[in-house]
Amino acid sequence: MFLNPAKLLFSIILIMGTIISITSTSWLGVWMGLEINLLSFIPLMTNTKNIMSTEASLKYFLVQALASAMLLFSILLMFSLSTNPFYMEYNIFQTLICSALLLKMGAAPFHFWFPGTMEGLSWKNCFILMTWQKIAPLMLLAYVIEMNIFIAIIILASVMIGSLGGLNQSSLRKLMAYSSINHVGWMISAMIVGENMWELYFIIYTFLSLSIVLLFNAHRVFHLNQNFLTMTNDSITKSCMFLLLLSLGGLPPFLGFFPKWLIIETLTGMNYQFITVIMVVMTLVTLFYYLRLTFLAFLFSYTELKVTYLNTFNSSFLPFILMLTGISTLGLPFTSIMYSML
Repeated sequence: MFLNPAKLLFSIILIMGTIISITSTSWLGVWMGLEINLLSFIPLMTNTKNIMSTEASLKYFLVQALASAMLLFSILLMFSLSTNPFYMEYNIFQTLICSALLLKMGAAPFHFWFPGTMEGLSWKNCFILMTWQKIAPLMLLAYVIEMNIFIAIIILASVMIGSLGGLNQSSLRKLMAYSSINHVGWMISAMIVGENMWELYFIIYTFLSLSIVLLFNAHRVFHLNQNFLTMTNDSITKSCMFLLLLSLGGLPPFLGFFPKWLIIETLTGMNYQFITVIMVVMTLVTLFYYLRLTFLAFLFSYTELKVTYLNTFNSSFLPFILMLTGISTLGLPFTSIMYSML
């Protein structure tokens, strides 16, 4: 990705845009950083062999421009009315700013653009969109968030739509998009819990997403039927995929369960039992469609189709993928020991 000088330049600007946003001392600087980040990601999206990339980049640009306009409008309105004796309640502007940031990160019910945009991207750009592009909106949302009915609806909508939306998907990119929407709901709930909790969740989510995206990218798979063929041929891939998806779903012996465990424990102590129960139940639904990726490959052998399957796996990725899978599998015992020692 970074061998091309143009891509290297835009990647550096992309990182700088995010850093400008999260380190800015004014809302105008935040808006400028978000715009720099947006305009540097568009060329990275379009430079690909996927015929849907143009549609995806245009959709992404229009939605992000709308979100930036909403953010700028709410900021200017807030500062212009702050000197007015008939100053409106701050909650209105807080809701507007939160809505703009939620639209930027693709949280439900502002998720309408996210799966379609993911479908038109390469796996590398999908990973950037799922992780790096969420850093600035999440960090800014953490500054202004307060638990109220609006945020509770956002959390519940994100975990429910992210879970139920992935059930009927045959595209792996759309499935990962709905998975990301579900995890955004958990991250927003982690902001209510504590300042650093969502950062821990985001780091672990990024690690697990990287592992799965590397596996998909190494095998060049984008749909469920390709996945079955790949995994019936390669038992190592089958095992790695199974363990990584269980970890991403948050099943207890794996690393992905650790941040969810902390969030469930703290939310229950804060008397948010209803939200916690809905989140846990919806996570079980996400586990169902994660397991669907590997379960049929364990049960059936597509011998009649193996002849037509061309193995394009890049074996140089195998040691790295095995290492990531090992960390994901053994992560919870180590983190649990560290947590108990604190």
